[in-house]
Amino acid sequence: MPLHKTLLAGLALSSTLLAASALAQASDVKVEGAWARASVPGQKGTGAFMKLTAPQGARLVGASSPAAGVTEVHEMKLDGDVMRMRAVPVLELPAGKAVELKPGGYHVMLLDLKAPLAKDSTVPLTLTFKDAKGVESRLELTVPVATSAPGAQAGAPAHAHGHKH
Repeated sequence: MPLHKTLLAGLALSSTLLAASALAQASDVKVEGAWARASVPGQKGTGAFMKLTAPQGARLVGASSPAAGVTEVHEMKLDGDVMRMRAVPVLELPAGKAVELKPGGYHVMLLDLKAPLAKDSTVPLTLTFKDAKGVESRLELTVPVATSAPGAQAGAPAHAHGHKH
């Protein structure tokens, strides 16, 4: 094969691989107000909260963090007069509609913490989404750790909507 055809074939393959890699890593989901609740020594779990908006619609299908042994998307739901928490395999993000992950509702649960999450530190968090075509993408975040949501009233109890495992 002549050199110029080999180079062209190589360039075409390289640009295809680069495009596929960019698609796999890009996410159109907008994240606002992300934060994780600070923990204390001996506490094995805490939550991360944020608002997610997917302009084209998507599904949150997973989460991970090197700070936790297990990271799951959870739902808090009133069952009779008892508040229950359970892992959900998929969280639908309707096109253009903000979905709030908040204390007492949907949230990302960080379990088997490897060390306490100190107030005013940060924690890495990766969210995994699938679009309508089933294409998976990841969004890497650095989430601030606080005792309450950013902009929450000073003096409001941080545990008001918390939960324990």
